[in-house]
Amino acid sequence: MTLHFDDNRWGAALEPEEISRLEERFIKVTAGREALRPLAEGNEPSNAVNELFARSVPHEGAPETRADDPDLGAGAIEDDSALGAGTIEEARKSLARGELSSLELVSSHLERATSFESLHAFITLSEERALEHARRADEAQAAGKTLGPLHGIPISAKDIVHSKGVRTTSGSKIHENFVPERDAPCLTALTDAGAVLVGKTNLHEFAFGVTSINPHYGAVENPWSSDGARISGGSSGGSAAALAAGIGLGSLGSDTAGSIRIPAALCGVVGLKPTYGAVSRDGVTPLSWSLDHVGPMGKTVSDVSILYDVLTGTETRASLRRDPRGLTLGVHERYFFDNLAPEVQNAVEVAIEALANLGLTRVSMDVPEIAVQSACRNAIAFSEAAAFHADNVRARPFDYGADTLELLRTGLLVSAADYVTARRARVALVRAFYRAFDGVDVLATPATVAASCPVGAATLDNGEDVRAGLLRMTSPFNTVGFPAVSVPCGFTTDGRPIGLQLVAKPGEEAVLLRVAHAYERSQSFRLRRPVI
Repeated sequence: MTLHFDDNRWGAALEPEEISRLEERFIKVTAGREALRPLAEGNEPSNAVNELFARSVPHEGAPETRADDPDLGAGAIEDDSALGAGTIEEARKSLARGELSSLELVSSHLERATSFESLHAFITLSEERALEHARRADEAQAAGKTLGPLHGIPISAKDIVHSKGVRTTSGSKIHENFVPERDAPCLTALTDAGAVLVGKTNLHEFAFGVTSINPHYGAVENPWSSDGARISGGSSGGSAAALAAGIGLGSLGSDTAGSIRIPAALCGVVGLKPTYGAVSRDGVTPLSWSLDHVGPMGKTVSDVSILYDVLTGTETRASLRRDPRGLTLGVHERYFFDNLAPEVQNAVEVAIEALANLGLTRVSMDVPEIAVQSACRNAIAFSEAAAFHADNVRARPFDYGADTLELLRTGLLVSAADYVTARRARVALVRAFYRAFDGVDVLATPATVAASCPVGAATLDNGEDVRAGLLRMTSPFNTVGFPAVSVPCGFTTDGRPIGLQLVAKPGEEAVLLRVAHAYERSQSFRLRRPVI
């Protein structure tokens, strides 16, 4: 294919070195596209993907359980008293008992955010709004009323989630002064349940990256860094770093190819990418309409379950007390265990053994088509991102960071034919994953191929390129829309967190969180906190 650089879509004349980089990037992004064509033949356009999901995504009611499902007992839902007031569960108890007020709780989190400004976890703190809402929560409490399951709980939101009266920059200079007139529905769901927004978290510019090194608002630093600044992961890096630093008890993130799970893994917190479409994306600045997911992040699986239930009207938390014994655990060794950093491989293998000891039956599984998922994802993500940004790329190219601008310009080079082929091939990939999950309840994989690397590093511990390496474990489940969660499963010898990824079929978040919670309870990783 001959690439043309002589039209006006670039917004400025390109220098020879820029053209060379774009050509190199284009070759990487479109690698494997020929293999998509056989998958695309005979498949309906990608609305068929939505139809596949719609048959499974729950929208109301409690999860189904079998009559013979064993019960873990009254203590199965974690009593977080050992964790202090650092979790939603413990804070709810303290607020209900009158041991602290929401105003005190929220004020302490705002103060902590100010104390750790050097992490660059936040772009904007919403002090005025937060303190007002905290006072309302306390007034309701004094009147004997509860606002909901998140009454008085401080949370944060990734700065692509629209927030009324609080600027939403999307991590960009382009939107630096944008102040929405209403909250996004996902944020409304949380605040209607009593949550208090303390601030908007930093991210990779326009969510188009995995490091959260932001040229406009600073590089988000991992609170677990002990030997110089390390990346928090991205693009929801500020959300994960804030939670790890003890700022906010939950956060809203977005995930297009791993942007919730990657930073959750690198920062030692829990992040859930729900089934595609399970949480509204309305009012969330898009990266790729076909691949974007919105989901909760927290310090424990129980907290994430509470947030998810509020976001979707489901009752996954009721499933946490169910024993996972008898469920089937899939292990996909090819691809997911290729070229891992040794400490990550060891930690995940130990975690899989722990799951087997909890009574899950291990089985091998394989999806041959997984080899082409990255080509499918790239054609869709780059095309859709370029379409959303085309006018600004042309009119305001120099207001973008260099890496984001190069990615968007690369997207403008992807042909309509390749985009349509990828959309049709995606249907075949979804069906292939459904077949592979036949008889498998949960798949276990590493969340990332390696732990956090230094800010500015080109490669990870396993020698892989940072962007490609961090996306490799997570992106298949955006391509097919299956729910996936990252849970801490260990640390490197120098103290960097390692994440375990668990995946289930669409609509099976209750089963997914049930297994994640049982694993979390069997380990002590959740008790560790960074020394910052």
